[in-house]
Parts: sequence; structure tokens; C-alpha cells
Amino acid sequence: MTASKHTGPTVPPHQAIRRLLPYYHPYRWQVAVGLSAVVLAALLASIVPSLLQRGVDAIRAGAARGDILQLGALMTATALVSGGLRFVMRLLLNGVSRHIETDLRHDLFARLVTLDAAWYARGRTGDVMARLTNDLSAVRMGAGPAVMYLVNTIAGALFAMIMMLRISPSLTAIALLPMLGLPVLMLRLGRRVHERFEIVQTQFGHLTTRAQENLAGVRVVRAYRQEDAETARFSALGEAYLTANMQLATLSGIMNPGFALLAGLGGAVTIGIGGRLLIDGDVTVGGYVAFGIYLTQLTWPLIALGWTTNLLQRAAASMIRILEILDAPPLAVIDAGTAALPDHVAENAPAGRAVEFRGVSFQYPAPRDHGTATELTEESATSAPRWVLRNISFHLPVGGTLAIVGATGSGKSALLDLIPRLFDPQEGQVLVDGIDVRTLPLATLRAEIGYVPQEALLFSESVGDNIGYGLDAPERTHLHAAAGIAQLRETVAALPDGLDTRLGERGINLSGGQKQRVALARALARHPRIVLLDDALSAVDTQTEAAILHELRTALRGRTAVITSHRASAVREADHILVLDHGRIVEQGTHDQLVALGGRFTQLLQRQQLLEAIEAA
Repeated sequence: MTASKHTGPTVPPHQAIRRLLPYYHPYRWQVAVGLSAVVLAALLASIVPSLLQRGVDAIRAGAARGDILQLGALMTATALVSGGLRFVMRLLLNGVSRHIETDLRHDLFARLVTLDAAWYARGRTGDVMARLTNDLSAVRMGAGPAVMYLVNTIAGALFAMIMMLRISPSLTAIALLPMLGLPVLMLRLGRRVHERFEIVQTQFGHLTTRAQENLAGVRVVRAYRQEDAETARFSALGEAYLTANMQLATLSGIMNPGFALLAGLGGAVTIGIGGRLLIDGDVTVGGYVAFGIYLTQLTWPLIALGWTTNLLQRAAASMIRILEILDAPPLAVIDAGTAALPDHVAENAPAGRAVEFRGVSFQYPAPRDHGTATELTEESATSAPRWVLRNISFHLPVGGTLAIVGATGSGKSALLDLIPRLFDPQEGQVLVDGIDVRTLPLATLRAEIGYVPQEALLFSESVGDNIGYGLDAPERTHLHAAAGIAQLRETVAALPDGLDTRLGERGINLSGGQKQRVALARALARHPRIVLLDDALSAVDTQTEAAILHELRTALRGRTAVITSHRASAVREADHILVLDHGRIVEQGTHDQLVALGGRFTQLLQRQQLLEAIEAA
């Protein structure tokens, strides 16, 4: 499977890492203290071999026992303080990385809930979940441990080199000569680590998407006996993910030993040439021992440099993927809007708003490319965008009821989605009380609307919480009233804890019709001025539908309503009916006018009556 190609410009790795800097700001003092502890610990660690040098040389010179013990005590105290500082640096810097991870997660979720439906139509849930999990973890490792070890590497190497130069400048120069290849190795392999980690994260997104879709659709998978087939598909994705990880592991396996090899060559030089200097008397025994320890202190940070580079490259790759979400402009940012709706309704006397479409044409946004650039070019060259709605115009007065009917795929749901700005039309205007919805703040617009989508989505909360969703401390009587209009009284009474009964995921412990009625009650509990019902009673039996419609006529009196339905009984009482076919209005009028016309509406009506007769039989 090919890696996903992302639309829009890609942020360079160094800029992606730089975007993390504002997240350090709230914790700048912890970072400052933590990094100071790193430097001080490295400084103290570099003093210990120097004290050892003095001790060895003092012993050889026959120094007093008290002086030797004093040096030993000083070494012990230095090591203890250095260890305490290392505990402080890990506590603070790793803690800061956890805070940054949490802040990033909050910002990601805050951006995700503001992104419009068009953005979600171009992506996949599994890929988003991968960015909220694996990518965030990789960024955390780069923001905390990688920074800590990088500073420790630089400080430790610097202090060790200073001490080595004090012992023997010529030996230091010769010992460091093999390490000149480190920058070349780091740059070359680091770039490849970045590229391969991007592939790993993309494959993880594919794997997460497949798992999420199968878990959400487990009943469909079982109904069609596709358990083995889906298991095979998941295994194939798992193998691709494993292959990508093994390629990354191979690269990491080359990087760390490569660093160790170059550092080890320095050790070999020390033994050979340093031994000659010791024999010639140019270096003392204590100096020779201390030089070997300093070289070890220099070698381990350089080996850790490979691991640190690996972490930073992974963090950069993951941060780029995260920035694709953080930098995606939400609808509210594209056009925040400052217009206000006229307050022409008296308090405690809710009424509707006028809704108007002027020459509206709409097409869904193209999905994000999950193939190669070549595949995208070939597809775009051979396929033209399909208009879901074309040149739609109508005016629905305050308190009116508009019904929209048509065959599946005629554009009914798309028309409703444009009113609350789930999508924006490519041509024309959608107006509420004469004001273009694109000039209204989203909060203002959507506060006017109660929307019941075709697929009722419930949360894993209580029935009452689902009905009162979006309301501040709704009264129980208020919730019961909304449930009554939606014909939920008997359903609620039969539940173990009534309105307090907790629902399963997506309301799985309710039937399709019950879920639709809970969604309807949720919309009505807001007392909206515009009610949008997208085939909201499709899963309800005819008798219950009639009861709901009877209650709705009273509850919606004075409010503006737009209803789509495949049942004639649901649109019979509408003030005006639009008949859509392939996104165009082919007929319009009242129910009686359309029946008398004997056109498309009559055909739909006769087909529905035939189906109802078959069901009744």
C-alpha cells in the first residue's frame, strides 16, 4: 500500500519542530531549571575523573592517607549531587513533555470539533485517531527526552573535551579524528529516518482506520460472513505496518552502531598513542586513567546522539502530520461573520425564521488522496465534479413548512446540510431572514436550528443527557415534554432507570426507531426557530409516525420547518413541496397541486402506496 499524499504545502521538519516552542512557554521556568540541572550534572560528572586523576597521582607520590580519603569523600559527594541533579532534570523535563502532550491533545481536539464537514469528508477517522495517539507520543518523546539528552550530549561532550585538552591537546586531537564522520552520518541517516517514520505513521493510520471501521460495522461484517476476509485484510495491513517498522528498525540499527564504531575508534587511538605518551612520561598515570574516562564520557553521549537524532526526526515527522490538523482552517475562521439576525420575536413566544435559497449549486469536496500523485492526476483528468444540487431557488416564509421529496441520491440531505453551514455552496446564496448565512457567526446561526440527521447519532450517556445535549442544566419536565412529542414516553418508562438509563455506544441498546425519536426529542428540546428533519422518521412504524406528526404540528406551530421524507404521509400537510431529481427542482407546489399534475411526485406517491400495501399485506 502506498503512503498517503497530503494536500497543500508540507511544513519542513525544522519549522515543524519550531512550532513546538510556544508550548514550552507556560513551563519556561521548569524547562530553565531542568536544563540548568542537565548542564550542572554534566559539569559535576566531568569533575569526578579529574579528582580521580589527582588521587592516583597522589597515591603514586606517597601522599598522606587523610588527603586520599578527603579526595574520595569529595568524589562521592560530587557523584551524589550529580545524581540528584539528574533526578531533577528527568522529573522536570519529562514532566514538561507530558504537559506539552496534554496541551497539544487539547488543541487538536479543539480544532477537530471546529472543522467543518467538508474537511471530514476528505479524511478518515482512523487516520485522525493515529495522529491523536502515535503521533502525539512521538512528539512528546521529541519535546522531552530528546531535548534533555541532546543538551546532556552537548554539555557532557564540551566539558569532557575541555578536560581532555587539559591533559593532552595532541592526544585529544588524535582521539577525536575518527569522530569527524559523525555529522555526515547523522545528516544522511537522520533524513532517511524522517522519511521512513512518516511511512510508518501513515501505515498505522491505515491500520487504525480498518480496525475502527470493522469495530463500528461488526454486525454488518458478521451478517455477510466476512470475518475471515476482514481478518485477512487486517493481517495484510499489519504486515505492511510491520515491514515499514522493520525498515525503520534496520535504519536505527545502522545509526547507533555507526556512532559507536566511530567513537570506539577514538578509544583504540587512546590505548595505542596514549600508552606511548605514558611510557615517555608526557602523561601521568592519573592523567592517562582520567583521559580514558573522559573519552568514555564523550563516547556515550555521541552514541546517544544517534538515538536523540532518531527521536527528533520522528517528532518532526509526527509534528508535520499534527500540523495538518492544527493548520486546517475551520469554517468559523474562513468566515467568522459579524452579522446579527433581527430580534423580531417577543419573549416566550418563539417563532420561525424565513429561509431562502438563491441559485444554489453544490458539490461535495473531493476526498483526500490516499494514492500516488500519478494516480491522482489520472483520476482528475478523467473525472469531472458532479453537482449534487444545481440552481436551487425557493423562499420559505416565517412559520412555513417546506417538504422535499425525491429518489435516493436526488440531493435532499445535501440541501438541508447547507442551512446550518455543514457545507457551503459553490454557487448562490443561502439566507436566513434575508441575511447570507456566511456572514453570520456559526454560534448565532446554529443556535436557531434544531437538526435531526438521517442517521441518528447518540452518545454513550444517559437518555436524558442525550435529549438535553447542548442545554445548560435542562429541567426534567422540559426533557419529558420533548420526549412526549417524540412519542418516547412508553420507551422511557420501560427503561430500567428512565431518563437516567445509560446508553451503549452510539445508542446500540435502542432500536433504530427509538434512536430517531431520541434525536428528534433532542432537536425539539432546544426550542429552535428552524427545524430540519432529514427523513427523521424513516425507521419509525406508520402508526407511531402519525402520532409524532400530530404532536409536531402543535409543537412546530409558528416555527419554520424543512422536512425530507420518502413517505407521502410525512409531507402531506406541508405548505410547499419541492420534488428533486438529480439535484434539480423538477416539480413544486402543494400536495394536491402535485397530485393533480400527475408527474414525478405522483409516481413517487404511487410507488410508496404500493410498498405500504405490500407491507400491510
